Amino acid sequence: MPSLLNKGRPPIFCPGCTHERVVSALDEAYQNMGLKGNQIAMVSDIGCSGLIDTFFNTHAFHGLHGRALTYATGLKLARPELNVIVTMGDGGMGIGGAHFLSACRRNLDLTLIILNNFNFGMTGGQFSATTPPEAQVASGFLNTLERPLDICKVAISAGATYVTRCSSYKKDLAREIERAIRHKGFSVVDIWGICVGRYAKKNRLTPQKIQESLSKFPSIEGVVEENQRREYGIHYREMAKGQKTPPSPLCIEPSFEPPEKDRQEIIVLGNAGQRIITAGDILCLAGLSAGLRVTQKNEYNITVLRGPSITEVILSPEEIGYTGIHRPTVVIAIGQEGVDRRFHLFSNLNEETLIICSKDISLPRTNASIHTVDFKSQGIKSSGRALASLGLLAKLKRTINLEMLQTALKMRFKGPVLGSSLNLVHRIR
Repeated sequence: MPSLLNKGRPPIFCPGCTHERVVSALDEAYQNMGLKGNQIAMVSDIGCSGLIDTFFNTHAFHGLHGRALTYATGLKLARPELNVIVTMGDGGMGIGGAHFLSACRRNLDLTLIILNNFNFGMTGGQFSATTPPEAQVASGFLNTLERPLDICKVAISAGATYVTRCSSYKKDLAREIERAIRHKGFSVVDIWGICVGRYAKKNRLTPQKIQESLSKFPSIEGVVEENQRREYGIHYREMAKGQKTPPSPLCIEPSFEPPEKDRQEIIVLGNAGQRIITAGDILCLAGLSAGLRVTQKNEYNITVLRGPSITEVILSPEEIGYTGIHRPTVVIAIGQEGVDRRFHLFSNLNEETLIICSKDISLPRTNASIHTVDFKSQGIKSSGRALASLGLLAKLKRTINLEMLQTALKMRFKGPVLGSSLNLVHRIR
């Protein structure tokens, strides 16, 4: 097979940089495997190693620093027939450490080539995750405070099924890379090299010294027997085939005329457990039944069983560009925590705004029109206040009507829940 190197963009690394040796070895590996450019996707990130994809006539994706494995994962799952090769430096590997661990755990058929030259070369020679503590780098003493990362040891402990550590000067580097690409699973090739422009200016590093350093580590070359398991993509597709087909999205045909012809903005203020978000869903469905555009924004504590619960809904015959609400058409105030959370809202309201307010709620001073409801005397529990308020809103023919609300309930609920919901809407007064 012919070379896949891009003759219009030859490598431009510093003279003596070992990255160029990796480029040549990678091209030789592609030729040995008989691969064409359209069978390969090269994914890179930032740094000197991020230039590599531009030197090849293949598919390529150049992304954010440390994120190359995330893009590669999507590519491989979407196009499993491609040979996806990821190149990153020790800097990008450190920045994207969580992505590296995830890739090891998954065992998706990707080949990760780490061009490890022990520093952030492109940005000035700062220390990276693999910088030795005794090295002199542009970060002052900082590298002496941190333990350098053993990439291969981490990869094996995280579940990578193929791991190799070698020198850029290895005679059969192309074969080493080829073996990694041929492996059906996640392959990590940690290739040690020399950054002549930064690191080697302050630290004496030669091919012999790299080999001496490598000899101090246990030999790691190839298949990790204890981690062997099924390739993620194949296993994923098999499992996905056995899943039930999800229902098609609900298609809602406009069937009613809304009682209001202009944009309606509704805020429901309540407490956790009052089904505020569900009420917002129902309002949106009611709006869709009348052919309106709808948006919904929710606010609630991460401790979902306590605190305020708020939903903001917009119903509009026109496209909704901005979803902020400063002076709502309707406010439903049924929980004190929600009201207290948005206390500043009430001073901006005028008589055009309708507030449906529970009798036991203390409202801030406001000029809005207030419709007070005694839910307790009607036997309506706290969890039913939001839906009951929608029923009252429909009866008042503000924003929605009963037909719209009933249609929304039939889309949202089934069986006994639907029956009790319709009953609650009809008996509220």
